[in-house]
Amino acid sequence: MSSLLEDILNYNQAFVSEKLYEPFMTTQFPNKKLVILTCMDTRLKQLLPRAINLQKGDAIIIKNAGAVISHPFGSIMRSIIVAIYELGAQEVLVIGHHNCGMAKLEANSVLDKAKLRGIDQDTLEVLRYSGVNIDAWLKGFTEVEDSVKHSVDIVKNHPLLPSNIPIHGLIIDPKTGKLDTVINGYQEILA
Repeated sequence: MSSLLEDILNYNQAFVSEKLYEPFMTTQFPNKKLVILTCMDTRLKQLLPRAINLQKGDAIIIKNAGAVISHPFGSIMRSIIVAIYELGAQEVLVIGHHNCGMAKLEANSVLDKAKLRGIDQDTLEVLRYSGVNIDAWLKGFTEVEDSVKHSVDIVKNHPLLPSNIPIHGLIIDPKTGKLDTVINGYQEILA
């Protein structure tokens, strides 16, 4: 019986030897000068690029749970800053989605599952004692619109972000690909 990793590595060996990578070749610089923060939801993997007409190399896409920026100096914001200054992105899209797993997520649900998988209560207490607000860190959001606005606000108000970069907030329907605008970044710049 082979493992998932063995299957992946065997496929990869054939992928490389048969040069199946050639159709994916592009540069590290986004053609549309766009950086996107979106959710890691598997339904968006192919739907989102097709719904917004992205082709190979058009955008830098950053994914995390819920398209949430939880800290202005965390890895998500660092990636956006690098995309702008080092890779030439000139616009930012924050794209949340309806029916997101982060909606109404409560820390207790995650922590209970962690305990079932072997994380002991002492570890959780050490985290809390160390100043980690694990309940806030694992908390989801109530309304996707509010979450998108929050993430856009963090990007827009970051001290390292140029004032002329439009920061857009959108919500996609993971069934149909329909987009709804929450924040039009062009209007925000003109205001």
